[in-house]
Amino acid sequence: MMEFRTQGYNGYAVKYSPFFDSRICVAASANFGLVGNGRIYVLGLTPNGIQAEKWFNTQDSVYDVAWSERHENQLVVASGDGSVKLFDINVNDYPVQSWKEHNREVYAVHWNLVSKDTFASSSWDGTIKIWSPERQNSILTLPTHSCTYSTAFSPHSPSIISSVSSDSHLRIFDLRTPASASNHLVALIPIHGPAPLMGGPANSLRPNTPPSEALTHDWNKYRSTVVATAGVDQIIRTFDTRNPKGGPVAMLRGHEYAVRKLAWSPHLSDVLLSASYDMTCRVWSDGTSMSQPNAHPGIAGNGSQLGRMDRHTEFCTGVDWCLFGSEGWCASVAWDERLLVWDVRSQISPQMRS
Repeated sequence: MMEFRTQGYNGYAVKYSPFFDSRICVAASANFGLVGNGRIYVLGLTPNGIQAEKWFNTQDSVYDVAWSERHENQLVVASGDGSVKLFDINVNDYPVQSWKEHNREVYAVHWNLVSKDTFASSSWDGTIKIWSPERQNSILTLPTHSCTYSTAFSPHSPSIISSVSSDSHLRIFDLRTPASASNHLVALIPIHGPAPLMGGPANSLRPNTPPSEALTHDWNKYRSTVVATAGVDQIIRTFDTRNPKGGPVAMLRGHEYAVRKLAWSPHLSDVLLSASYDMTCRVWSDGTSMSQPNAHPGIAGNGSQLGRMDRHTEFCTGVDWCLFGSEGWCASVAWDERLLVWDVRSQISPQMRS
């Protein structure tokens, strides 16, 4: 396990470079992101440990970061002052571009993984905005009408974008549809709708559970209609967007406090990572891998926790997988001012490996 200290700055997000397996970016903020400035670290994994290659200071807190998918030296940052900033590693001190259209804190940014020419931001002001690095103004604004903590382009389509927000809904937008009154909204999925009975068929439902804020979500990298969500109620849920009224397909329980970040594996279709305010990062299977003897994709309740990493000593806020090399390497950040790089496989119990 490798470690880097973000001295004086509490981690909020971590992202591996899509171009280099040895480069990581961390978004961190002073005073736990409540007041003060932020810092973006560009870090290199070397034989001598993790080294800071570059850092940028910001006047306000920073909550998320996304690498450009077409320029190896550029990254976009979500800021507490409502701005979105683009930095270039080869340019000292200042962002090469800055946009300020959001009226509240920007809490998430995500680059288009397919077309690679746009990125999205979401804000506490109840909007998602889509941007191009070449334009001075946003391309499109998608209203969510509630504090939006997470937004993401589908890794399977350049036109599908999703979000989760404080009203406990997963929204799916298709930019190919006419805007009309729906503003490209094609699915509004209640996260805390009818829940499947554990171990029973997906249509065996319990009464509605009370809604709570959804803080994070991620698209499955191999199954184009599967999305995982999580938030304040500690439960990770997976949904199939082909059946928006069918409720969650799987529910993964184990975290003791809110789940702050989810990331599906880029190597395995059934594995995902989570980071939580209970100071742990955990690895899960959603139960759909046919290599598991009792796995049935159409039946809820087969998901399970495979392992946990509890080396952080404060709220865990970010986690990301390395895209390159052997499966299992990841990075995590927390409010304990530490970045940890570790092998997920080392945290999986021997019983679960068989």
